[in-house]
Amino acid sequence: MLGGGLGFGAWDLGFDTLSIYLLIILSMRRKPNALVPIEEAICRAALALRFDGIEEFHGYELAKQLAEADDRKLLTAYGTLYRALGRLESMGMLQSRREDPEVAAQANRPGRRLYTLTALGEEAARAAVAVPLKRVRRTRRRVAPA
Repeated sequence: MLGGGLGFGAWDLGFDTLSIYLLIILSMRRKPNALVPIEEAICRAALALRFDGIEEFHGYELAKQLAEADDRKLLTAYGTLYRALGRLESMGMLQSRREDPEVAAQANRPGRRLYTLTALGEEAARAAVAVPLKRVRRTRRRVAPA
């Protein structure tokens, strides 16, 4: 018996490990338009770039902006950034377009995907700025004197 020998459990009902994993993952969906911290940081950074006069930005430019802010620990890899950019675009908080190939050719580099913060993204950024980041304060356990 795979279910720990107790006579009950998901395995006893005929579920394999992958099915159980998928059930857990599918039940952990987030609320619509709820942002994870990296997505909030991207929206804040895009808003900061807009205030600096930069309407369109590319991923590397955004990564530099995040590194200058306190959000550098959220950016573990560029893959993390680009997956989050894709999610924000699918939620309607960012719009993107391909850079003109002639511009990239003149600069002797590959073409970039340029992103723009939408009104919905700006609203999310302002909401993220209004709510301070939650800091978890860990207390040390103290051993009671004997």
